[in-house]
Amino acid sequence: MTLVLETARLLLRPLELVDAEQIQQVFPQWEVVRYLTDTIPWPYPKDGALAFCRDHALPAVGRGEQWIWTLRLKTEPERLIGLIHLMTRDNDNRGFWLDPRWQRRGLMTEACDIVTDYWFNTLRFPVLRAPKAVANAASRRISAKQGMRLVATEDRNYVSGRLAAELWEITAEEWNARRQHRA
Repeated sequence: MTLVLETARLLLRPLELVDAEQIQQVFPQWEVVRYLTDTIPWPYPKDGALAFCRDHALPAVGRGEQWIWTLRLKTEPERLIGLIHLMTRDNDNRGFWLDPRWQRRGLMTEACDIVTDYWFNTLRFPVLRAPKAVANAASRRISAKQGMRLVATEDRNYVSGRLAAELWEITAEEWNARRQHRA
C-alpha cells in the first residue's frame, strides 16, 4: 500500500483512477513529455491518462511493482501539478514529471527527497537507479543534489527521439549517511 507523504510544501497522494482527468489536462505538454520514455504515445491520446492509470499504473501498484504519487501543493490540495513514482525495474527505479508552471521552484527536489527516503527506509531497497536524458539538465541537477553519482552512459529512446542518456545511482548507505550529515 502506498502511503500519503508530505514535504514542507507538498502533499504526495497515492494515485487513484479519479486522478486521470487532471493528468489528462496537465500531462500532454511537450515540455513535460519530451524527455520521458518513448513508450508514452505522442501526440497524447484523449484517453491517454485514463488508459495509463487503469491499464498500467494501478495494476503495477497492485502487484507491488510501483508506488505512484500525485503531487499537490498543500495550499491547493485538490490541484494535481505532477506525478512521481518508484519502480522495481532494473536500472529504472524513479521517474517524475511536473507541470512547467511549477518548475524551477525546488518542488521536485522536495518530492524526490521524500520518495527516495521511502525507497530506502520504508521499502528497504539497497540501491536506487534513475536514468535520464543528458539534455534534461534540471533532472540531472536533482540527482546531483541528492548525492547520486553517474554510473553509466548510453543512448535511449525518448518521446523526442534517440538521445544520449545517463544512469545515476545512490545506495541506501550513501543516502542515509547524507541524511545524518544534514540533520
